[in-house]
Amino acid sequence: MKRTGYRLPARAAAVAHVARVGRVAYVACIAYVACACGNVQAHVLSSAERSAPPVLRWTFEPWVIALLMASLALYAAGYRHLRARSRRGRRIRVRQLGAFGLGWLTLVIALASPLDALSAALFSAHMVQHELMMIVAAPLLVLSRPLGVWLWAFPPALRHRIAAAVRTPALRGLWRTLCAPAVAWLLHAAALWAWHMPRLFEAALASSSIHTLQHASFLLSALVFWWTVFGETAQREQSGYAMLSLFTTMVHTGALGALLTLAPGLWYPAYIEPTAALGFDPLQDQQLGGLVMWVPGGLAYLVAALATGARWLMHRAPATLMPNALAVRRDSRS
Repeated sequence: MKRTGYRLPARAAAVAHVARVGRVAYVACIAYVACACGNVQAHVLSSAERSAPPVLRWTFEPWVIALLMASLALYAAGYRHLRARSRRGRRIRVRQLGAFGLGWLTLVIALASPLDALSAALFSAHMVQHELMMIVAAPLLVLSRPLGVWLWAFPPALRHRIAAAVRTPALRGLWRTLCAPAVAWLLHAAALWAWHMPRLFEAALASSSIHTLQHASFLLSALVFWWTVFGETAQREQSGYAMLSLFTTMVHTGALGALLTLAPGLWYPAYIEPTAALGFDPLQDQQLGGLVMWVPGGLAYLVAALATGARWLMHRAPATLMPNALAVRRDSRS
């Protein structure tokens, strides 16, 4: 249907405004997550705790809980405002609400549940924690488009000031650079390989501040990476780049997982005492952690690549069976 001169109703224009503001202000979502990760006091075992089984408990770090609850409250308020304002696009908003809820719960499990305490004693649990942040929470948060909803929780004047601040040329230029497919792919790969080097990984286990930097690097690089796959610009223009990024990431993360699984010795000696205290073999625990990265992690990238390919094929323009000139010539003969 031709839409030239068509003018959207006020409610539909409001929905379009939400998508536009969410797109240009998504960098603020990254800043929010950076603040959240910056306040995470990653669980690090003391010398006495290493020789005793860990106490499995919820790690209620005040800043983490406060930021998680604030994000949930803002999303609920913004969603309620948008729902009351317009009925158009309600199915899309419901799907985004579900994605945000699942991503939010995944972050709670990764950062505040007993899994956080167990990750200090078992390498395999640590890998599960990292994979939850990178291949579950990050893509779900990208799909939920939370910032556009968060902004509607604020009064109109403040909402417009926030959007104007994010639209500054410096921030927009930085965001375009980070969201270039090659840059996002490289950042994600660098974070994965660098932090799994024995020296850096052991340093993260010994220092809560370095451990916090590790978690922040994983989550932030994953958010940027998944934005190039599932972001609004990627859905329109970069499906080919997205498939290539996903397949190559599946290959190199699988290679890292295979190295951990098939290694003849321990990469991280700091896990020897706490793992043995739980009655597990440290080398087998490392192999299990490698398998977590190798199989479920690789499968997640594969499924996303197939979904991206299907999306690309469904939105391609139908192929022309014959050139226009040939078709015109045959019509004239007839």
